[in-house]
Amino acid sequence: ILENVQNPTNVGAIFRSAAALGMDAVLLTPGCSNPLYRRSARVSMGTVFQIPWTFTGVWPEEGMAQLKELGFKTAAMALRDDSVSIDDPKLLAEEKLAIILGSEGDGLTNNTIADCDYTVRIPMSHGVDSLNVAAASAVAFWQLGSRK
Repeated sequence: ILENVQNPTNVGAIFRSAAALGMDAVLLTPGCSNPLYRRSARVSMGTVFQIPWTFTGVWPEEGMAQLKELGFKTAAMALRDDSVSIDDPKLLAEEKLAIILGSEGDGLTNNTIADCDYTVRIPMSHGVDSLNVAAASAVAFWQLGSRK
């Protein structure tokens, strides 16, 4: 799930990673760039036409409620003191996990993070605090996606 990811290049790169690393679908909140924009489609290498996607309705209220009704646990990718590491065994044990990535500058909204079952962090080295959202998506999809 992409929350307010506005850069078409990032959206395209996330789609490419989602397709390559076995994600089932991509959901976009209304504040996201359209994956069919020329730049997004080009950066995605055409995967916007391969992987199912749609825009969510009212986010996060209705979208989160729908995910929970469908049996999904939710993982907010966010830099918080209470975050669990991306390699936490509890995350890997979840049968249906929705990975939620936030906007390029602000990240996820506080409401989205509060509504999630997990807040997840990618461990960093050398004083780097975070990755670009497209790079973080690839790491998260590799680690948390089904590689059966």
